[in-house]
Amino acid sequence: MELEHVIKTRRSVRKFEDKPVEREKINACLEAARLAPSACNSQPWEFIVMDDPQVKADFCKEAFSGVYKMSTWAQKAPVLVAAVSDKGSFVSRVGNFIRRTEFYLVDHGIACEHFILRAWDLNLGTCWIGWLNVDKASKFFNLPSGKKIEHLIAVGYPAETPDQRPRQSFEEMVSYNKYK
Repeated sequence: MELEHVIKTRRSVRKFEDKPVEREKINACLEAARLAPSACNSQPWEFIVMDDPQVKADFCKEAFSGVYKMSTWAQKAPVLVAAVSDKGSFVSRVGNFIRRTEFYLVDHGIACEHFILRAWDLNLGTCWIGWLNVDKASKFFNLPSGKKIEHLIAVGYPAETPDQRPRQSFEEMVSYNKYK
């Protein structure tokens, strides 16, 4: 697909075909994420791929418990990818402090968007999931101190084609050389 087409047609998919996703395709998405830019080239990300149904089911019991139950639809996705954060290098952490911006989270967003766009390019649907019990999800994988699961990406072959959601107009969001 052309990049512009991928960007214009990508949707958040919450219903997937009951069909496994080839690891080659997941690896291609992970490679796209690996190549993403990051502050000070810190690359503050790691990914845990869950494609084993039992691991996924056990993980979902923890991650989607209590107030996070509204995300249980994700357990039906053939693959869940956990995006694990690292606060980044010393230099980027100093930048975080000075700017009061968590650049490692910006970096995560860029890497995961690379993943998601590559997935759509490979005819895979995805949905970014931020509503999960991060503490329980991180404990599930015994992550070391300083690392945590920030969000998940559900991945699979789409069983739906959601309509595009409303977007603000170009004119509403852009101004040149002044603010509005």
